[in-house]
Amino acid sequence: MGFVRRQLLTAALTANAIRPLSGFRTGIPAFFAGWLTGELAPHLLGLTVADAAAHATGRRRDLRGLALAGASSAGLAYLIRQSRQVAGTVEEALVEGLGVDYVEQLDAAPTPAELATPWRTIANPFAYGRARRRAGVEVTRDIEYAPHGKRGLLDVYTSEVTPGTGAPVLLQVHGGAWTIGEKEQQGLPLMQQMAARGWVCVAINYRLAPRSPWPAQIVDVKAAIAWVKTHIADFGGDPDYVVITGGSAGGHLAALAAVTPNDPAFQPGFEDADTSVQAAVPHYGVYDLAGATGIPRVLQTRDRFLAPKVMQCTFTEAREVFEDASPLLRVTEDAPDFFVLHGASDTLVDVGQARAFVDTLRKVSHRSVVYAELPGAQHGFDIFPSIRSAHVVRAIDRYLHWHWNSHRRDHAAEQGLGAARTGARGAPTRG
Repeated sequence: MGFVRRQLLTAALTANAIRPLSGFRTGIPAFFAGWLTGELAPHLLGLTVADAAAHATGRRRDLRGLALAGASSAGLAYLIRQSRQVAGTVEEALVEGLGVDYVEQLDAAPTPAELATPWRTIANPFAYGRARRRAGVEVTRDIEYAPHGKRGLLDVYTSEVTPGTGAPVLLQVHGGAWTIGEKEQQGLPLMQQMAARGWVCVAINYRLAPRSPWPAQIVDVKAAIAWVKTHIADFGGDPDYVVITGGSAGGHLAALAAVTPNDPAFQPGFEDADTSVQAAVPHYGVYDLAGATGIPRVLQTRDRFLAPKVMQCTFTEAREVFEDASPLLRVTEDAPDFFVLHGASDTLVDVGQARAFVDTLRKVSHRSVVYAELPGAQHGFDIFPSIRSAHVVRAIDRYLHWHWNSHRRDHAAEQGLGAARTGARGAPTRG
């Protein structure tokens, strides 16, 4: 491929990342092109500048290619600046949702160095193994939690700083449109971060459609939560404190599990198991499977993908199946705390779903709701280390430690109040 064609391709990718094509059919290719371009903008900028410099020093210069390279470089610099601004966006979301004094519940306030862009980390974003080993994180792989072969396995992440008992637990649910995906492929930056901080992290597989139609996927997530409650103490985890997270279809499953604790319809054969969680952190999740928002793309996804591939029934035939599977329609006043994240430029899952879900949570739930809408972010922005995902992971770290410390404080206060009441009942009276 010649210099001009290379620069034309780069310019097209950059333009799509800045202003992606939308629509049911064009959204998928726009996602793949825009996702990689946006998250790897520093790398693509370096290649573009190097390519243009090499061409400029040659004998035959093509001004068209150099002009395209200049335009692409400007666009990529814009994407990099936009990614770095996420640090402020997520911090503003935490302050709005939790209060300006939320940092007082952290072990220590974040330092400027901790909030800066970790250029060394993102230089080789796919070096997961080396990054995990440097952080001292160990993985116990392929533990069976359900009798479904490979799809019923999970991994447990711990580290040398994981306490022997009572560690907070983070459960990761992978995405993949309910039809593809593996536990080893998603949520790695967040799990490595939290495991290195002493958390016990669990990543699960689950049965996939169309081989296993709905509700097999949420049943497996519930079974995994039940397994955690029973067995996570063997790895140092606290079975009474579980936070669930996931992206895309995993965000949907995490949110649905969070708002339907102990629902017997999703727990066949283990109806009495505790499947409640203390908080949920869904990324770019699908919250409206029934089309209640009326968003055109949501209705298209329902009728042209979910109905034939996942639910394997039409909305007209079984409206309640789609409604029962929609987190948007299952919110109650007892919903746990939520930290919802979504990209404003998501071409796979319309950001309107996240806005509607957050609005419902804030109107109905009695618990805290944090919402971060990330400008310029595509679907899948957190899958590998990048400028944007680094700031997102650190924000989730702060949120999770705020929540964990608040949980322990409230638990200690409840125990103290119970002890005081017991003491008052047992105290002798004076006559």
